[in-house]
Amino acid sequence: MQKKPNLLSGMRPTGRLHLGHLSVLEEWASLQDAYNCFHCVADWHALTTAYDDPKDIRENIRQIAIDWLSAGLDPQKSAIFVQSHVREHAELHLLLSMIINVSWLERVPTYKDQIKQLSGEGKDIATYGFLGYPLLQAADILIYRAAAVPVGEDQLPHLELCREIARRFNNLYQTDVLPEPQSLLAKIKLLPGTDNRKMSKSYQNFISLSARPEEVREKVSQMITDPARIRKTDLGHPEICTVYTYHTFYNQEEKDEVFAGCSGGTIGCVACKKRLAEKMNAFLAPILQKRAALEAAPAAIDDILAEGDARAAACASANMRLIRDAMKL
Repeated sequence: MQKKPNLLSGMRPTGRLHLGHLSVLEEWASLQDAYNCFHCVADWHALTTAYDDPKDIRENIRQIAIDWLSAGLDPQKSAIFVQSHVREHAELHLLLSMIINVSWLERVPTYKDQIKQLSGEGKDIATYGFLGYPLLQAADILIYRAAAVPVGEDQLPHLELCREIARRFNNLYQTDVLPEPQSLLAKIKLLPGTDNRKMSKSYQNFISLSARPEEVREKVSQMITDPARIRKTDLGHPEICTVYTYHTFYNQEEKDEVFAGCSGGTIGCVACKKRLAEKMNAFLAPILQKRAALEAAPAAIDDILAEGDARAAACASANMRLIRDAMKL
């Protein structure tokens, strides 16, 4: 039987996930049979911006693991592990730092943008760790000799840097030990926030994957609708309405009816929102059910993470030996 190629993906543990993450998790789950998957809870990456206030990271690790499992990741098929529990990530990061030019890191598009944005919020992230986080990302990928990485378009520059680092390493040491990972570019429709801006925790315009029915109803009731529509009989413009956009995600079977009712002035915004909230709660019910079972068995979460740590460490340790040999260490 042909061995499945490795795949690496991860997220920073910055709190419970929201609906904007769900399509990413569904994409991860769909890849579990084709790849040997490693899913990394990137707690070291969380420190790049939360180094001065890390008190929630441990709990956030558990919460993100529960979100992943509730959304369909299978620990029998995927290694779900904590980045800092596999120390080879740090060793490879250190070794790669010897061969990368600082200018490569400074040209990463998000580097200066995020420094400017967060500095404006009073946050000092002009640190060595933040400058080097794309290199640590590369180490996360390369330590598993991953053949593929699922990414969005905004992450392509980071993956291309990883590929450049692999090429430089292989050229310097006359080896092929580090394969150049390929992107698995997901064609994912982006769900807007409840105010029609980008969904973001900083805007407080998100709905959590763990949201209870009453919270979903409250959030939906606050959604931005067509500002030109005052009365039920006014002809609406559903194509600019946040509520209708959510119907296209969570109410496929009725979205055409909703569109016609809104544009024809036969469905009011309040009724439209109530219908959406019902559909969303029905959609989230299985996820909440899985979450409740996992939260009731905290030892099972510990076991899943420990097993994932062990699987990831075994792979990383074996690959680290190959890397050290290539560098004559």
